[in-house]
Amino acid sequence: MNELPSLSFQPAGHIKTHQEKKLVNLVQYLKVNSPFYKRLFRENNIDPDNIRHIEDLAQIPPTEKEHLQLYNKEFVCVPQHQIVEYMATSGTVGSPVTIALTENDLQRLAYNEYCSFVCADGSASDIYQLMLTLDRQFMAGIAYYLGIRKLGAGQVRVGPGVPSLQWEVIERLKPNAIVAVPSFIVKMIQYARENGIDLDQSSVKKAICIGENLRKEDLSLNILGTRITENWNIQLYSTYASTEMQTAFTECSAGRGGHQNPELVILELIDDNGNPVAPGEIGEVTITTLGVEGMPLLRYKTGDLCRAFYEPCSCGRHTTRLSPVIGRKKQMIKFKGTTLFAPALFEIIHKMDAIKEYVTEVYSNEIGTDEVLLYILPANTSEETDGKIKTYLQARLRVMPHIKYLTKEEMQRLQFPEGARKPVKFIDKRV
Repeated sequence: MNELPSLSFQPAGHIKTHQEKKLVNLVQYLKVNSPFYKRLFRENNIDPDNIRHIEDLAQIPPTEKEHLQLYNKEFVCVPQHQIVEYMATSGTVGSPVTIALTENDLQRLAYNEYCSFVCADGSASDIYQLMLTLDRQFMAGIAYYLGIRKLGAGQVRVGPGVPSLQWEVIERLKPNAIVAVPSFIVKMIQYARENGIDLDQSSVKKAICIGENLRKEDLSLNILGTRITENWNIQLYSTYASTEMQTAFTECSAGRGGHQNPELVILELIDDNGNPVAPGEIGEVTITTLGVEGMPLLRYKTGDLCRAFYEPCSCGRHTTRLSPVIGRKKQMIKFKGTTLFAPALFEIIHKMDAIKEYVTEVYSNEIGTDEVLLYILPANTSEETDGKIKTYLQARLRVMPHIKYLTKEEMQRLQFPEGARKPVKFIDKRV
């Protein structure tokens, strides 16, 4: 990419004009090179030449995860010899999807994360400790690595888990920043407390947080974010991304939502009928990739429900910002008359110190309605703790899920099945 991340600071009208030029190029590219989109245009009587403005996207039926799963190879737009990397989704909902990248796509990925780290106050003087995997076809790991290289900063690839090793490296190499899952940062804090490590004297001053919400709908810190900052004086930057979009939304220090990289993705929030929602309303995050060669996507529905913020940010950027994920379409639970999204349930569980780890399983009962089973690793196995947990859940949820207590070893096996890249928190067994 030869652009500088200055587009974000341009007026909204200038950003839209820039995006629409790229949209025209994308649609023409798909018209020629994409088996899937050529068929979609033909079957829906869509003339690609008429798609010239962002508003015109409403003419096109959205692409869904099931399309990628069923017709994965039909999304590839380049000959096989041009593919240099095969990434894959994590398969959180449904089977994994392979994402094919060209050399230019890898450069775009590096540019994306470069912009994200710059947004999160990154510079060449930083040293980042990566507490995540770079293997198992995990796009985020290689994206962070490439972005930090483009930034010119230092990095230490420690990998996930093992708080003792993470702290040993921090003591030895003095990184000032970490890239980690928030719940693992909590474990880092616990280990430090138990082993006499002075968090206030640590070299780490900021954390790029991935994979879990840090904020509530009103953008204030949730219990996970609060638990970190009350114990460790570090600046948190939340991120939102998916393998399919090959792009990230990253907070600046204002913490008012994840900034869009406008030269890389067009964002829509749509309702169940595929129409844009009104400003301020919750909608399904739907993206159109810009500048992708291998597997570009047009109106891809991520399944994530968010709000968008359009007013200029105090950091000077005029880009659209995304709220934390309020819920996932396929993780909506209708339990005994109560509608609940998984992130809201997780937030309730995080507030209970008696619960150390958990997995939520949803299944269909004999009459076809949702049942919820919570697998819990309790702080201890006393009757008092059991009573506290059940009373707390009954009070907060107003309906009582089924509970099954697990040992530490059983919870480890459930959260990390073979091949898992991140802990499993939600299991959907509904039929």
